[in-house]
Amino acid sequence: MSQEETTTNINEKDNQAETPSAAAETVRDSAQNEELTKARQQAQEYLEGWQRERAEFTNYRKRVDNQLKDSYQNAALDVLKKFLPIIDDFERAMATAPAELADQAWLNGVMLIHRKFQKILEEAGVEAIDPVGQPFDPTRHEAVSVEDSADGNSGQVIATLQKGYAYGDRVLRPAMVRVAR
Repeated sequence: MSQEETTTNINEKDNQAETPSAAAETVRDSAQNEELTKARQQAQEYLEGWQRERAEFTNYRKRVDNQLKDSYQNAALDVLKKFLPIIDDFERAMATAPAELADQAWLNGVMLIHRKFQKILEEAGVEAIDPVGQPFDPTRHEAVSVEDSADGNSGQVIATLQKGYAYGDRVLRPAMVRVAR
């Protein structure tokens, strides 16, 4: 064999040797790409799951905060409702106080205590319901009696027997009223 033939044979053997290794590399690259694609898909699934759980936790925290705020507000309103009969007693006592006692210091003190109670209610956002002259509303008023009216305004409140109290749209105690027939 000549040297050229030997060189050609060697080159052919090298080409033949490279061909299986190039194919193996292609298979290996293909497998790596497939694994990389699978890993990216799995990472995307994990990321989406984590984001979903984080959003759910944020919503849970907001819901719990709102429930705590509502519970606190309900507890505060329950305490304020317990003061309403005391305020009624102060109002009745002051309404029946004789005129000759108007200059007494203790009566002024009682009036001051009454005003402090009223201020506490105002600061808490509680408003008195005194509906004289308004149409009867069964969600805010409690009709104690129905009477004939000289004005002829049927269904209108003609007297308030006991003030009611409301916090926003929520009625703490309905007003006890007389309604015109």
